[in-house]
Formats: sequence, structure tokens, C-alpha cells
Amino acid sequence: MATAGIDGRVALVTGAAGGMGRATAQLFAEEGARVVVSDIDEAGGAETVALIEEAGGTAVFVAADVADESRVESLVAAAVETYGRLDLAVNNAAVVPDFVDIVDEDAAVFERLLRVNLLSVFLCVKHEARQMLRTGGGAIVNIGSTSSLRPLPTGAGYTAAKHGVVGLTKVASVQLAPRGIRVNAVCPGATMTPMMEQAMARRGVTEEQQAETFSLLGRLARPREIAQGSLWLCSDAASFVTGHALSVDGGYVSR
Repeated sequence: MATAGIDGRVALVTGAAGGMGRATAQLFAEEGARVVVSDIDEAGGAETVALIEEAGGTAVFVAADVADESRVESLVAAAVETYGRLDLAVNNAAVVPDFVDIVDEDAAVFERLLRVNLLSVFLCVKHEARQMLRTGGGAIVNIGSTSSLRPLPTGAGYTAAKHGVVGLTKVASVQLAPRGIRVNAVCPGATMTPMMEQAMARRGVTEEQQAETFSLLGRLARPREIAQGSLWLCSDAASFVTGHALSVDGGYVSR
């Protein structure tokens, strides 16, 4: 039974071909939202839609490179064409950190991190908000990182972009709150996505060993736990919350 109060609303989730984005799309669909699943990975996005439909939910896939403004504009238009409106959005699409000393950082890599992890969020907020203003408001969640709140020592580009996501979120919240749109951020800690599992396997590291550095709870997050943060911020339960960066990190930033 849907309990979050988003039943019947239209939600857009970017970067939803797997991991946290897929878990978010699935959770929103379980709660009764009609979900627009977007990613550059068409096979993964189609699989997310299939999983939602198999569970009795409603979803459609729209391929989009969200670092391209024309594609973002088309993505939002496709959501409206399909479901008639846009009420909720979770801007999750991102690429992985750089993990390199700043003196060795390649400018092209740094620029790509800013484009995919920050510019894309700006473009999504811009066009999502334009549409939401036409129908009386909505809620937007931007996915940051614990690197939005404290630096990743070997990730200058990633840290710069993710810090920018929180700054952008706060500016957008100030501008849009009087017009009925709440804008918040979720800052996930280390999460057991397929990408994380592969990285740990390559290094021969267990979850418990990884958690010694990245969690106070003895384990890493599951994608659905991150999705719960986005769901709450988009729901009516968070109706008085805007401009907030919610850290879902097992206590990592408290160290």
C-alpha cells in the first residue's frame, strides 16, 4: 500500500538504469507515482521499466544525456507528453570520482566531471522547474554526495562538482520556494551498488573493511536506503523542508 502521499504524481528520475537511480524509480513507483526513467544506458533503463511494470507500477523510459540542454528540454517535454505533467524529480545522473592528485589532474577529466555531475543538475532543475511552475509547483531532489560536505582527498573534480550541487540546491530553493517548488539534496555515503561491488572485488576488500572508513554502522548503505531519503523529501511529509542537504551516510560525515 502506498504511504508516502505521492500516489498519482508524475516523477522523473535521471541516472535510473541501475544502482541508486533504479532503486529510486522503483520505490517511487511502489508508492504510486508514474515514473519517467531516464539514462544514457538504454538497456539498463529498459530493464528498470520492466522491473517496475512487473511489480505492478507505471513507468516509461526516455533516453537522455542530461549534460546536453536540448536533450534535457526534450526529456521534460516527453514526461509531459506521456503523463500530462511533472510533479517530482530526482536528479541522480553522475559519473564516478577522479581519484588522482590535483597536480596530475587532466583538465578534460575535470571538465567532464563538472559537466555531468553539476551542469546536468543545473539544466535539469532549470527545465523541471519551468514545467512545474506551469502546474502549480512540485519538489526536486538533487543527488549530491558526502563529498558535497567534506572533501574526497583524491577527487578535486568530483568534490568541486558535488559541493556545487549543494550550493545550486540552496540557490534554487531560495528562488523557487515562493512559487511552490521545494528543492533539496540527498548526500549519499558509500553504497553497495554494482559499481561499488566491482571496485571492492578488484581491490580484494570486504564490505566490513570498507565500512571501517565510510560508516559508523559496520556496513555500507543499500540503494533503497538512499532512495528513501529522496522519497521523503519529495513527499508531503517534508512539506516544510527546502534548501536542505540530507546526509544519508551511516554517520560518515560525523567523524
